[in-house]
Amino acid sequence: MIPALVTPLPWLLLAAVCGYLLGAVPFGMVMARLFGLGDLRRIGSGNIGATNVLRTGNKPAAALTLILDAGKAAAAALIAGMLWGPDAAQLAGAAAFLGHCYPVYLGFRGGKGVATFLGTLLALAWPVGLAACATWLAVAAVLRISSLAALVAAALAAPWAWALGRPEMILLCLALALLVFLRHRENIARLIAGTEPRIGRK
Repeated sequence: MIPALVTPLPWLLLAAVCGYLLGAVPFGMVMARLFGLGDLRRIGSGNIGATNVLRTGNKPAAALTLILDAGKAAAAALIAGMLWGPDAAQLAGAAAFLGHCYPVYLGFRGGKGVATFLGTLLALAWPVGLAACATWLAVAAVLRISSLAALVAAALAAPWAWALGRPEMILLCLALALLVFLRHRENIARLIAGTEPRIGRK
């Protein structure tokens, strides 16, 4: 359920640190600043991710945030994988996810990690990543609730990894899915109460 640990510990630590620092770059806030949207932490839910950027009504900024937040995790995993191997790739992707959720640049108050989660999966095993993305899109298209789509996609990531022949990713998928759920505690409470906002609402 995990890749063989063959990379020396110093290189694994370097992969983790570099992945974390890359993942901690708050692209949502960067896009908000570039597009003149104001302080993203004072808008909507206060989250720094693409969904909250979309609440400003600026779709290009939201799309760029989504791409960059996914891309930073994918880049971390791909570079670590090329330099050291699959074990370092998984660690760097997980570290990028943690960096997005708990960025040192913002006092460890970051986003909820959905885009970085999907970017990590796409980089490590694109069929698993595509399946998770398709799950998110299907739920979002039908129910128009981003948080619910994220929770379903995260919950099904490990089953997708197993079904698509990537058992070495199951533990990573389970760990990141748990963190996605933890980061969505308030959303889960609103889902239960029926007050969770739908996609597109400012």
